[in-house]
Amino acid sequence: MTERIPAATRSRSAGARFRAALAAERPLQIMGTINAYHARLAERVGYRAIYLSGGGVAAGSLGAPDLAITTLDDVLTDIRRITDVCELPLLVDVDTGFGGAFNIARTVKSLIKFGAGAMHIEDQVMQKRCGHRPNKEIVSKEEMVDRIKAAADARTDSEFVIMARTDSLAVEGLQAAVDRASACVEAGADMIFPEAITDLPMYKKFAAAVKVPILANITEFGQSPMFTVEELRSANVAMVLYPLTAFRAMNKAALKAYETVRKQGTQKSLIPEMQTREELYDIINYHSYEKKLDELFTRGRS
Repeated sequence: MTERIPAATRSRSAGARFRAALAAERPLQIMGTINAYHARLAERVGYRAIYLSGGGVAAGSLGAPDLAITTLDDVLTDIRRITDVCELPLLVDVDTGFGGAFNIARTVKSLIKFGAGAMHIEDQVMQKRCGHRPNKEIVSKEEMVDRIKAAADARTDSEFVIMARTDSLAVEGLQAAVDRASACVEAGADMIFPEAITDLPMYKKFAAAVKVPILANITEFGQSPMFTVEELRSANVAMVLYPLTAFRAMNKAALKAYETVRKQGTQKSLIPEMQTREELYDIINYHSYEKKLDELFTRGRS
């Protein structure tokens, strides 16, 4: 079993734990966890930080596309479920902040209250699209700066991380995207998430210009190549995000299982690919709960 986070570290805020994870691992691998159980799996494997994707909430929790359909409450429900059972610091996708300045402030305060350690907010228009799809529209640099100011001003924990995501590369080009990211840092952003980067020198340019940690979104089937940790380290990338890797693998496995049982009338051929009951119980500490139940009933009979 992977060693649990020391008690002294757990007593720190989630934002402080996220910053500590970044200091301990460069680049910091941040694994997307679609639900609380996947968060526990990532923790068991040894990741130092995890992620809740907006697209993951939309598809996984609502069965809907990532087109600004989800609400803050939808996201908070999944955050609470994850942070209730997992000690790893959680980075959360808040899309455009769920509204204007006061809504953004509410988002920041709510995320901190529900145990998240970091968030990223983007510069697309409110009716946003997936960052790796065409025809994205972005707000002005001034409006994005105002979003960051509203978020920074609302922090109730100074260690909570505010990350500015910019989708402007595909719309305005590299230099404009770098300038926009730099303006966000001046406005209070702690870290920068340049979306849909297509080569390593671009990351280097962002890192040199903004002088704060930058994140590489290595999502499958998107615009960014599948760069390795070593390659991204050479480009001065501080964080590597895998937002939906496990979710996509899980979905394909689930579809195969449904099709197999439907066609074969039995799941026997799938057994070697399944997690066993005992493996599940180990991750969720089932036997410790059962032991407690036995103790309670024993006391009740005595």
